[in-house]
This record gives sequence, structure tokens and C-alpha cells, in this order.
Amino acid sequence: MRQRKPRGRKLDGWLIVDKPPGLTSTDVVNRVRRAFDAQKAGHGGTLDPLATGVLPVAFGAATKTVPYVMDGTKVYRFTLRFGEARDTDDADGQVTGRSEARPSDAAIAAALPGFRGEIMQVPPAFSAIKVAGERAYDLARAGAPPALEARPARVDRFDLVARPDADTAVFEVQSGKGVYMRSLARDLAAACGTLGHVAALRRLRVGPFAEQGAIPLDKLLRAEDTPPTSPDVLLPVATALADIPALALTEAEAFGLGHGQAISLVTLMGRIPPAADPDGGLARAMAGGRVIGLCRLEDGWLKPERLL
Repeated sequence: MRQRKPRGRKLDGWLIVDKPPGLTSTDVVNRVRRAFDAQKAGHGGTLDPLATGVLPVAFGAATKTVPYVMDGTKVYRFTLRFGEARDTDDADGQVTGRSEARPSDAAIAAALPGFRGEIMQVPPAFSAIKVAGERAYDLARAGAPPALEARPARVDRFDLVARPDADTAVFEVQSGKGVYMRSLARDLAAACGTLGHVAALRRLRVGPFAEQGAIPLDKLLRAEDTPPTSPDVLLPVATALADIPALALTEAEAFGLGHGQAISLVTLMGRIPPAADPDGGLARAMAGGRVIGLCRLEDGWLKPERLL
């Protein structure tokens, strides 16, 4: 039986989309894949339909590096509206409670330190977390929202940046993987003695990809019966790994690594970057300016993890 040829062009690289509100991340991926007539595409970190901002889209070989982008540091700006709880913890949901209490700036400042550092966070009921094989948001939509357990979260920065009026406050957050802004908003409002939800949310950065390099979706789409969008706007696959410490190898070392051979860390003494954790950390293996792939420092060896 003849193998079916994949439809579309074989493209490799990253596209940084400035996601508009009202679309899911999958909607955006499908639209740009059609615009570029690309064989394969995926995204580097889900944004809720309400959210805007940086949505990295991976084409072809770049999809291999998606997990490393999703593990990267993220920066968000969101508006918290006080006085109403919503079932989704954002403005798209139904009102489930009201409060007349409005915290002062001083009360917010006093509560914020409790949400920085390593914290425990209960995800929103409307989230993609699986419960007994079902997505939490499917259960919630069916009228049976699950009781989700708290899970560890890392919040590096959580700052009040504006207070437009008594009902709203604007925050910037820098966080690790899997931190829900909707949960931060809900829980901060509760810590201030009121109710609240996310009224607006924008992602400013994902790993090495920042708002400044994001292209509005409408500038990437094409009309019917017009040529595919030019791939000139794509960034190299290795751009996704820019935040990972670089380790220079000789051509002989790179050849061995490319064939699955581990390298003793003793051999690499003096070249191991200070930011690379010798106990299970990642390094970006480089040879003559080329990215060979990702390696893990483990048990005294540099072991290939993902070759490009």
C-alpha cells in the first residue's frame, strides 16, 4: 500500500503570533498552518480564548523543541476585577458570587508576598487538567466541576502596576510552567477579603520569545486563491533554545554526541557554563556556531537528549 504524501509545504521554524481575543490557541495554529500551507504545526503554550499576546507556533522540526519553550519563564499582565466571582475565574464565565468589598492599594501590597516564590495553587475548574481521564473543563461544562487539588507553582514576580479605579487593578507576573493567572487573581482577591476574576489577560513573554517580536494574526493570514504566506518571517528552530546555557564542543565531540555517545564532564571542565546545573541540568550543545542539540548533565556525563 502506497504511503500517502503529507499535504502542504515542509517548513521548519518558529512563528511568534500576537494572538487576538476570542480564539483558542488551536484555532490560531490551524489558521496559520493553512496560511503558510505547512505540513506540521503546533503551539508552545496554551492561551485562553479571552487572552491576547505571545503565542509561539512551531513548524516542522521546531515541534521537537516545544517542551523546552513551555518550560521557559513566562511574563503576563492581567487586570483583576474586584467584586464578582465567575465560574471560569475570568470574564467569559457566569457570575457565581458578589462582594461589595474593595481592597486598598495597601491591602493588596500586604497580600502579594504570600503569592510569590514557591506556592501551592488550586487550578481553575475550567482547565485542561485531566480528572479520571476527563478534562476538567468538560466536567465543569457538564455541571459537575471537579474539586481539583492544589499543586506546586513558582511565581518569580507578582507586582501591582496600575490601579485604574476601585474596581480594578493591573498586575504583572513572571512565573514558571503551569501557573494559572486566573487562580492568582481569584486567590489574591480572596486574600484581600473580596471576590474577583481576570477581566483582561496578555502574555508578554514565553522563554526567549517576547511581545516585541510578535506579529498580529491578521497580518499573517491570506485571502483564498492567493500564494501561501512567505516563510521569511519564521525564526530558526534553535531560537527556542536561546535561554538554555550554551556549551562549546569540538567537531569530534559533536560527532560522537550526534551518534548517541555521552561525554565525560571531566573532559569538558572549564567549558561548562556556570548556569548549567551539573545535577540534571540542560545545556545547548554548540559546535562552530551550530546548535547540535540539547544535552543533560547527569552522573558526571553530558548525555544527548534531543538532537537537531
